[in-house]
Amino acid sequence: MKLYFSLVLAFAANIILSQTIPLPEHPRPDFERELWLNLNGPWDFEYDSLNIGIQKKWFQGDPVYKNKINVPFPWGSKLSGVKDQADIAWYRRSIAVPANWNGKRVFITIGASDWETSVWIDGKYLGKHQGGYMPFSFEITQYIEAGKNQRIDVRVDDKRRSFTLYGKQGYGNARGIWQTVYLEARGENYIDLIQCTPDIEHQKVKIKVQLGESAWQELPVSIKINTEKGSLTKAVNTTPGENIVIAELDVPNPHLWSLEDPYLYNISVRCGDDVVKSYFGMRKISVVSLPGTSIPYVAINDKPIYQQLTLDQSYHPEGFYTFPTDSFMKMEVAKAKAIGLNGLRIHIKPEIPRKLYWADKLGLLVMADLPNSWGEPDLQAQNESENTLKDMIRRDYNHPSIFTWVVFNETWGLITHTMKNGRREGDYTPETQNWVASMYLLTKSLDPTRIVDENSVCCGRGHTMTDVISWHEYLPGYEWEKKLNEITIWLKSNPGYLFEKGWQAKTGTPTINAECGNVWGYDGSTGDCDWSYDYHRMLNTFRKTPEISGWLYTEHHDVINEWNGYWRFDRTNKYTGFFTNRRGAFDVR
Repeated sequence: MKLYFSLVLAFAANIILSQTIPLPEHPRPDFERELWLNLNGPWDFEYDSLNIGIQKKWFQGDPVYKNKINVPFPWGSKLSGVKDQADIAWYRRSIAVPANWNGKRVFITIGASDWETSVWIDGKYLGKHQGGYMPFSFEITQYIEAGKNQRIDVRVDDKRRSFTLYGKQGYGNARGIWQTVYLEARGENYIDLIQCTPDIEHQKVKIKVQLGESAWQELPVSIKINTEKGSLTKAVNTTPGENIVIAELDVPNPHLWSLEDPYLYNISVRCGDDVVKSYFGMRKISVVSLPGTSIPYVAINDKPIYQQLTLDQSYHPEGFYTFPTDSFMKMEVAKAKAIGLNGLRIHIKPEIPRKLYWADKLGLLVMADLPNSWGEPDLQAQNESENTLKDMIRRDYNHPSIFTWVVFNETWGLITHTMKNGRREGDYTPETQNWVASMYLLTKSLDPTRIVDENSVCCGRGHTMTDVISWHEYLPGYEWEKKLNEITIWLKSNPGYLFEKGWQAKTGTPTINAECGNVWGYDGSTGDCDWSYDYHRMLNTFRKTPEISGWLYTEHHDVINEWNGYWRFDRTNKYTGFFTNRRGAFDVR
């Protein structure tokens, strides 16, 4: 009976917690420890209106925090509870580390914060992070005082810089903290990375484990994979002075991950007193010929797939970059599957890991975009892109749903401006083209298992080195047949078509439309209207053109100035003329 009441109380506590803390779920199902504490919810908040940034004034209590912000929603969003009034802001809240974490190393982790984020505990400086999209952590072990409430202060500087990766934030800026903040208890020799690389031909998976620090003695690392028929285990040892171990495990008769059957293998890795849980899918991404032809297609598990994708700006009208609930993220994926789509292109932003989790779990492909800067492609901009790309692949490597990395889009942030004949003109220079090609090679070196699109092309040339010849086009329905005929003729006769001068496609490179639609093609074609005739005519033309291996319709949902979504910005239904139910709407519940 005592145990029963304990379970009831624990269940009730979890319900209360989920109701009071926004996004209470663990933010990384692909990298999760048992001991963690969600710090989302109300924080003290104040703008640094003078941009003084002087630590002394804040930690001596002048000025005083007068406002509250609802973390992790970006400031300026409705769900944050504060208006956008300055470029620099301070956050504060108290923490109490649980007693059962004694003997563990304790870290504070921020899922994402834009752009320069500095953190203190009880006035003691922990460090700063630069970058707007990736998680970062600071250790607080040495500052913990058992049984005492302690203060966390966070300063975020989001002044606009020409070299930072801004993307399309005009739909609602990701200002300040915009992903879950949490405390985490790690082991002494803690695990910092788990990468799972499936090999379906040889029925194996390669596991790379990286520790947070090099160990000066041999340490045992144990790996356990849960399968339908029991557990697969392997024990390996670190090499003194090294922090990486690699192991291969046989996976007999693997249950493959596919769109129809998105099976996930759960894995746990232990090093001493540190245990991390993750998952992976046994699947392969490659290029094969369409049966009976020499036309190359992207394939899953060696089976060609006709791509029916949509551009996903992945915005919420009240949370901007941050969705209000986990169930909303699940619904976004379910909606796309329900109308027959098999993938999303998450546009110009690394996606929140929990939404990627639902794509993995429900079986939907993802094109993952690196965000762009809007300044010149100078050394600062190049470093920012390279660092974010490395961190993005590192964070999201285990998601089987991701099948393509898109490094740049429509040459945004790649144009160098000079004065010519008294006019300011832009040029995609050969030097920048070489750097873009090097970014393709960098991506392939970090992840050789996926497709890489180095520059999703619009309005003519743009490609250098790529695994897929992508192109964008927006036309009314009646113009698509002429356009697709033109593209297929050029592709057959010119390997340099859609490539910059001096570059050309590799033999066997598939061609895909990476943005299409008819909403921008003529006056009056945007908005909540019956666009089904043009849409059907466009898609029917694609289906009659097998040389194009798929299409990517713009877009999943409306945003501020684009009204061409399958659903409105608030995700309510619009009248489309498709008779998917009595109201002729894309109704997914």
